[in-house]
Amino acid sequence: MEIKVIENFQSFQGEGPDSGTRQLILRFKVCNRVRDGHGCQFCDTKLKMRISNEMTVSLKEIQKVVSNNKTGILCTGGEPTSEENIESTIKLINKIDCNLWNIETNGYQLIKLIEQVDVSKNVKYILSPKIFSEEDYNFYTELIPKIQNNKNIFIKLVYEERELVIRFLDYLNNIDFNNQRIFLMPEGVSREQILKNSPKVFDAAEKYKVNFSSRDHIIYGFV
Repeated sequence: MEIKVIENFQSFQGEGPDSGTRQLILRFKVCNRVRDGHGCQFCDTKLKMRISNEMTVSLKEIQKVVSNNKTGILCTGGEPTSEENIESTIKLINKIDCNLWNIETNGYQLIKLIEQVDVSKNVKYILSPKIFSEEDYNFYTELIPKIQNNKNIFIKLVYEERELVIRFLDYLNNIDFNNQRIFLMPEGVSREQILKNSPKVFDAAEKYKVNFSSRDHIIYGFV
């Protein structure tokens, strides 16, 4: 069995609840938002997705790397739940023996993914809301109640002082979403930008009583 990715390398998780853990990073090429013309203004992989060619990697090769190096697996993109990638994501999780999974997703087909993944797997679904329109806001406020009680779902949000972002945080606070599963991150694609934008994110994290994620891969340059 094989899957197609544009990146396949070992590094460290730079964000969220498992920041600093060793991971085999598998990046899919296609993102539903780019494909459907929505995009994300702070996407740091849009160019990479466009210019990179897909490579084929076997599940046997992936298992060998994970077993020999005792790493977790991080699936990112692109979007692991897009129509082009979701079956590969399901197959990967169900077939590979790995102690730690991070699936980074914008939530597109998150429920379908969860329903088809072996519940015995140690999977953390890292939901990264992309809220740039009322349509986006409505999508996430309809999705959250359906997944709120799943302790394996974490929210990782780039914090900006925008009305839609603040409304979404107020919404999470009002429905009492577990604040230990929410991480706010500074916007930026360079160490300087991350450090410059961090103070307001610390303030927001304190206000909403949620966690701060520093985006270590950008600060330290290990990805």
